[in-house]
Amino acid sequence: MHHKDLEVWKQSIDLVFNIYKLTETFPKEEMFGLVSQMRRSAVSIPSNIAEGCGRFSNKETLKFLSIALGSLAELDTQILIAKRLEFINEIQDITSQINKVNALLVALKKHLNKDAGGI
Repeated sequence: MHHKDLEVWKQSIDLVFNIYKLTETFPKEEMFGLVSQMRRSAVSIPSNIAEGCGRFSNKETLKFLSIALGSLAELDTQILIAKRLEFINEIQDITSQINKVNALLVALKKHLNKDAGGI
């Protein structure tokens, strides 16, 4: 399976783009704080999907998909922190996008787990 063919990879690339756009408006003093952390978390998602797809076994792929899910949860938490700090007003669109990527990742993991005989 090639990562560029996966809908979850494509959606996570879109998420990265939207996180970069969203964080452009954050206070400058957050450039090396929350902005950097959110961007790293977002970039980690498609990167780990790609790395997992480049592995030779479903077991290894599943490990990297789990890491991507962890980064996604981290990003979701950072969005809530940014909202609470009033760096962003509306989070519904980005939260919906996060939920969509999460659902796609979970579905891919289930599919690979089934193919691997329940790793």
